[in-house]
Amino acid sequence: MKKKIALVTGGFTGESVISIKSATVVEKTIDRDKYDVFKILIYPGDWYHESPSGEKYPVDLNDFSIQVEGQKISFDGVFNILHGSPGEDGKLAGYFDMIGLPYTTCDAMTSAITMNKGYTKAIVDDIPELNVAKSLQLFANSPANTQRVKDELSMPLFIKPNNGGSSIGMSKVKTEEELQEALDKAFAEDKQVLVEEFVSGREFSIGIYTAKGVTTVLPATEIVSSKEYFDFEAKYTAGVTEEITPGRMNEEEVERVRRIVAKAYEKLNCKGAVRIDYFLEHETGKFFFIEINTVPGQTETSLISQQVRAIGKEVKEFYTELIEEMF
Repeated sequence: MKKKIALVTGGFTGESVISIKSATVVEKTIDRDKYDVFKILIYPGDWYHESPSGEKYPVDLNDFSIQVEGQKISFDGVFNILHGSPGEDGKLAGYFDMIGLPYTTCDAMTSAITMNKGYTKAIVDDIPELNVAKSLQLFANSPANTQRVKDELSMPLFIKPNNGGSSIGMSKVKTEEELQEALDKAFAEDKQVLVEEFVSGREFSIGIYTAKGVTTVLPATEIVSSKEYFDFEAKYTAGVTEEITPGRMNEEEVERVRRIVAKAYEKLNCKGAVRIDYFLEHETGKFFFIEINTVPGQTETSLISQQVRAIGKEVKEFYTELIEEMF
């Protein structure tokens, strides 16, 4: 008997378009000899399964089941590929915990904390060999906070929504004249904003996941963008960014990065596959933590898939390992 898997996508934020792209890739790659897959789209007030012919079947929120042609379908587990809220910030995880339905991603507590960039940095800050850029976490777009940024931090700065993803609402600020516009842009996306001093370094992104009780650190991808930084366009437009997997690191750097990200995964109590973004500072080679993504993208250009293939594993097998880890 094949397990019935709900492939959860959609979302309440601008990242929903990426969630749909990710779900399309997962849906066509997942092992259909092992699993019956039902794509579930989640939008505000509208949770449903859509048939190939376009017919919508609403989700019964009492037990996350659907009725298709008079037959009730209950799921054995959830493959969560919903970026942003509510799939990445702990809301869905809490709901699934309450109804006793397993899922492929981090638990509600870890998801909620890691969605908040400032809180995450505070937790990982004492990991040996891990550094974080000097920053301010702002809770209001006020003249006083704008002045705090000018007084306490040095240009250039990165300004980003504290709970956002896909670089939506993010800006690089080089002068005080650009500051307020960047804060306005970030606060339009979130009630909390993180302002960080710029770290000059080589940028990398690395996947790490647990399967069969074993945690595997994948080869890092080096990000070489033709844009000034790895923004939304650079992430999702083919040809804008060169992605080198494995990234260009010497043996010492590879081992040090593996140690650090494994500690971060453990300390944040992660589950399933996550992706950690970091810099290696130009002058010193020091590891600077940028952020963690607990629902990493699975689009055609996604980094995790490149890294899985780099260790000689098929992405289909990787998805099977994530699913089986639920049970």
